[in-house]
Amino acid sequence: MTSDRRVRLRREAWGFAIGSVFFAVGAVPLYAAAVGAVITNVTFFIGAVFFTLAAFIQLALSGRRPPRRASNRADSWDWWGSAVQFVGTLFFNLSTGAALVTALNPDTRVGSGWVPDVLGSVCFLVASGCAVVATTDRDGLWDPQARSWRCTWLNLAGSVFFGLSAIGAFVIPSTSDFVSLLWANLGTFLGALCFLAAALLSRRDIPVDAAPAATA
Repeated sequence: MTSDRRVRLRREAWGFAIGSVFFAVGAVPLYAAAVGAVITNVTFFIGAVFFTLAAFIQLALSGRRPPRRASNRADSWDWWGSAVQFVGTLFFNLSTGAALVTALNPDTRVGSGWVPDVLGSVCFLVASGCAVVATTDRDGLWDPQARSWRCTWLNLAGSVFFGLSAIGAFVIPSTSDFVSLLWANLGTFLGALCFLAAALLSRRDIPVDAAPAATA
């Protein structure tokens, strides 16, 4: 592995880790009550930006174009997972940005706030499924000794929690209430923690640059 690739992998890991922290903090009701709607939405927006930066690095490392037919199955699934995940982060950028604009408007600030994004959550779930297929091809379906096994399944769990948060945030037309405000927040919080754990584990698994040889 080249030094440049190691640097980009570390940046990718830190991007996902920082973005996860912002989403986890923003989903805590006590934090939202303490700082108000504007700061809460800024928190989600910043988290989405870090997700996008990290996802872009991951996609760039996977290749700028879709794999050719000659590519192995695992590499193909890796690329498609990275591509779909990048699209998902863009949906989060749009939804968090729109929520922030709404919160900044005094006329719409009351009751405003970001709610878990359905399209982004679906993309994350699909991307995690692609990563599971790629990992299965390389290491088997259940191999705790494999380097990527833990991160893959943590990301899948995080995507499931994000999906649950999106379902919880669905507004019932007849009552204008959320399906579950608890899961709208808890799903985001738990999902972000899973993404954080996966990012930190992947950061730890990146090889350290070899020390330069001593010269006479």
